[in-house]
Amino acid sequence: MSVDELMLRSRFQPLERVLCYDVFDNGFNGWMTLLPNFTEYPDFDVPPTLVNKDQWPPVMLSSATFRYPGTHGSMSGTYSLKLSTRPNSSPYCEKPAEGSMGHAIKRLSFSRPHSRYVQIEAWFTYTAEQDKVDGGDRPQPGLHEDSIRAFGMGFDLQERGERYFVGMRYLNAVDGKPMRKWQYVHSAEGVTDKDWAFGLDGDWCKKGIDPWWFGRRHPNGDHDGFKDVPDGRQALIYNETDCKLNWQYMRLKIDTQDREYVEIQCQDRIWDLRGTPVDAVNGYNRIENLINPVFWVETDVNRRVFLYIDSVLVSQA
Repeated sequence: MSVDELMLRSRFQPLERVLCYDVFDNGFNGWMTLLPNFTEYPDFDVPPTLVNKDQWPPVMLSSATFRYPGTHGSMSGTYSLKLSTRPNSSPYCEKPAEGSMGHAIKRLSFSRPHSRYVQIEAWFTYTAEQDKVDGGDRPQPGLHEDSIRAFGMGFDLQERGERYFVGMRYLNAVDGKPMRKWQYVHSAEGVTDKDWAFGLDGDWCKKGIDPWWFGRRHPNGDHDGFKDVPDGRQALIYNETDCKLNWQYMRLKIDTQDREYVEIQCQDRIWDLRGTPVDAVNGYNRIENLINPVFWVETDVNRRVFLYIDSVLVSQA
């Protein structure tokens, strides 16, 4: 067994067939920022929407360099995939501000007949920018843990004529209030397409699509596109300063035959979600057999925040 095979089997729990195993010391591996649809007449404008996506920052390969320790590197190499935001946020209950989120997507497709399960696993870490010390009334004014609103990973899937989004989101803070809990993608009942698009009639996006940025948000941390994982509170590692990174593991497994969640995992905790249905809508044109994995991160304040992905594995069975 090669070193690469040993690392794969030791660090991950792949299903029978590995679609991609991406270690970012080897390059971008097809991951890129999530772009708007430049499709409209006459100058390749974007379709009408209230969520401006042309300010989402690009993804990059990063050696995780910080002011004090220098180059941190990745979990087992030099480079990780870095998602960032701009220093621009809006209150939680409002639509996402321009540049307040960062995304990475890889565009794949189903290739094996009758495959049932699809799974994504990754080693990650997250932190905020050390741009300034906050007001002295805070217990640790130089620790910006609550600047990070949320991050997560999931899939954009279309098969058998229906499209659906699945994912796990760590809701870290809401308007400065710590939340520290996991949620899974599922749109709330009674929500209309107009509600989903923050009140705009005729947005190209339908309820259930792109929950990373669509869907109303509510003061207690609820979201029209996410539901709380039962017993889903978990304190992740955010070390004593913003430049100390601890690599952590997360995994999401989906049953595409029964269209339901199977498991989510972070660190050593596993949540059994079997019987929890996904939320499917009529399929879109030209994207049958879509299987696009996605990562994202969102800031809670006017400060840049970052999500680093050391390596990621997508597999099927």
